[in-house]
This record gives sequence, C-alpha cells and structure tokens, in this order.
Amino acid sequence: MKRTLKIGSALMFLLATFSYPNGLKAQELPSSTLKSRVVEDGGTGPFKALMLTDSSLPTHTIFRPKDMSAFKGKNKLPIIVWGNGACANSPWEHVNFLSEIASHGFFIIAVGPIPVEGEEERAKSTSSKLTDAIDWAFEQDKNPSQPYYQTLNLKKIAVSGMSCGGLQALEVSSDPRVSALGVFNSGIFNTPGNGISNMPNLTKENLKLIHTPVIYMLGGEKDIAYKNGMDDYANINHVPIFLANLNVGHGGTYRQAHGGEFARVATDWYKWQLKDDKKAASIFKGDLSKFPYAEGWKVERKNIK
Repeated sequence: MKRTLKIGSALMFLLATFSYPNGLKAQELPSSTLKSRVVEDGGTGPFKALMLTDSSLPTHTIFRPKDMSAFKGKNKLPIIVWGNGACANSPWEHVNFLSEIASHGFFIIAVGPIPVEGEEERAKSTSSKLTDAIDWAFEQDKNPSQPYYQTLNLKKIAVSGMSCGGLQALEVSSDPRVSALGVFNSGIFNTPGNGISNMPNLTKENLKLIHTPVIYMLGGEKDIAYKNGMDDYANINHVPIFLANLNVGHGGTYRQAHGGEFARVATDWYKWQLKDDKKAASIFKGDLSKFPYAEGWKVERKNIK
C-alpha cells in the first residue's frame, strides 16, 4: 500500500513519496496508554521497542523500550524529540528509523498522533510541538502520579528532525534544556522560507544560537537540501559539528529495514551525545577513513577532539 501526497517541485525539499511500513501489530497496554504497535520486529537493539500513544500526550507518538524496568535510578532513558518531513503532523514516514533507535535505549517523542495504517496524513505541525514534547517529559519524570516518573534523563535531550522537521529542530535548538541537535536532510535557506508556507522562517543568523553539539546527515548531491545543509555546516564554527553524506537523495534510508544506514549512524551519534558511550564516541572522534558503516559515506567534522 502506498500513500502519496501531490506536491509541486518546489515542495520536494519538504516531502518525498513514502510507502507505509509493514509489520505493525496492535497490542494493548494498561492505564494511560491508548494503543501501541510493534514496528518490524521491535528493532535490533537490546531493548525491543514499542510505538505508542499516551492519553496525556495524544498529539505525539512515543517510541520506547517495551520493558521499562531497566530504566530507573542512574540508568534513566535519554530523550529525543523528533520533527517530521514536510512538517507533517505524523511520523508515519520515519517509524522504522525511530523504532530502531528506541531499541537501543532511547525515549523518543515524535510530533503527531500515532500513525493509522490506511490513513493519509495531510495536517501540518509547528516547531512549538517539539517544545511541548520536552515540557511533557519534564512533567512525566517529576510527577509521582505519572507513568514515567523518574525514568527519563532530563539532562540528556536531543532535538532532531528531517527536512522541514530539521528546520523546526533548528528553530527550538536554543532551548537551554537541549543538549544535542540532529538535522537530517535539511538546512536553512539563503532566502528565508523560500516561499513555502508553514516552514520556519529562519535565517543563517539562527545558526549562531546553537549551543550544543550537532550532526547534519544529508543524502548527497541528489538531496534537494544538500546545498542548504552544506552551507549551514560551513557557517557553524562555534560548536562541535559532524557532517555525514550518503548519496541516497532527500528520502534518506528511513523506510528501509530498521531505518537503514541513517539509523545506524544516528544511533551511534545519540549514544555518544546522550549516553556518553566511549565506543560510539571513538567513531566520530577517530580516524574518519575508518568510518565503520556501509561504503559511500562522506564525512567531515569541526571542533571535535
């Protein structure tokens, strides 16, 4: 089954045509959870993941380990908030990618209600929904009456997004609660907004507000966001920044099994930034000629030692 949005060429930066992933199984959860699904096989990480919605945050979709018993005390879950391509109010195009990352021990809050198979999502979102997700996480972790009480690491929060969602992430990246930034298939236009409605109206001056390490992941020269992302990289000189290009175009590898190569690289980046994983850190700090992923990645870095 395919779901296609009809758009002009000027909007290709925002949206590609995606097939909805298979293998989503309904499963009931108690109390505040309304519904959940297992994406693919729950991911390749040590913690099989669920995609679910929570009645206290029906405007977003959660990806997290199914078994939360390991995440208490000093082993709290780092948080990733995610904005979607096209500023869509649904993460349907990224579910394989997000589920895979969650299976490695992350709590992901994506903009938009849980995807419903067979329904096409046309609604749009705003950057404020990323901030709403962070606000909700703080309430959950600090309130004894909430299901995620003392399970979330509020000192390790990444804001991230793809295409228009990447611009949303850039727009809120100055939030002092944010500790890492991920920009996927995206970059700020030299002409703010580029005439596209609902897109954050950013300029290159916004890059100066970034206060955390940042990764840019682009789809090579075939990616319509390539020039914007490369220009952002050239202009960011005040924080640690890593740039990874794979020649797959604007759609990335999000729909591939377990999110493909983009999920592999992103997961290790998050492990370094949000879990202080030394093995993951060595990938980005070490010899880049030995980048341990599929052939074809082109990588650069600045201010990373």
